[in-house]
Amino acid sequence: MRKILLLLGVSVFMLASCSVSKDTRGKRNLLSGSWTLDNVSFANNTGNFKATMFNDVEDICLEGSDWFFRDNNSTGRYTIAPSTLCNGGDRFIRWSVVERDENYSSQLQFKFIDEKRKDISGGLGYRLNIESLTEQSMQLKSNVMVDGETVTVVYDFTKK
Repeated sequence: MRKILLLLGVSVFMLASCSVSKDTRGKRNLLSGSWTLDNVSFANNTGNFKATMFNDVEDICLEGSDWFFRDNNSTGRYTIAPSTLCNGGDRFIRWSVVERDENYSSQLQFKFIDEKRKDISGGLGYRLNIESLTEQSMQLKSNVMVDGETVTVVYDFTKK
């Protein structure tokens, strides 16, 4: 009987430690749905920048893109409008919210998948700091190095 209780206690502890925190679950719920990426800007530095984002498209191509996050299976996509500068179409992703320690913001992480939800990026993914997240808007940031200087890329979204 003692072994059964011990085994049950260990099982409950393992399940509780693997579950998603209440804060993470709340952020996943807020993220779920359709968003428009209104603006991509660069902070912490001056000058004009031309950047390839997520090894995919130039920053200007992301502006106006539609993003969709489905929280029940952690999949989604972003859609780029076709133009002379931009290779349009859907990019499918698997995403999650990562909780960091209390000194840092949560992060949105994603990697590319195909239509059948198979990884196509060889495990390579991206993490963006969640600076703010409400029912109407979201701001994500990531740091990149440019000529030895840190530049912060700022992504401003509105919910549809």
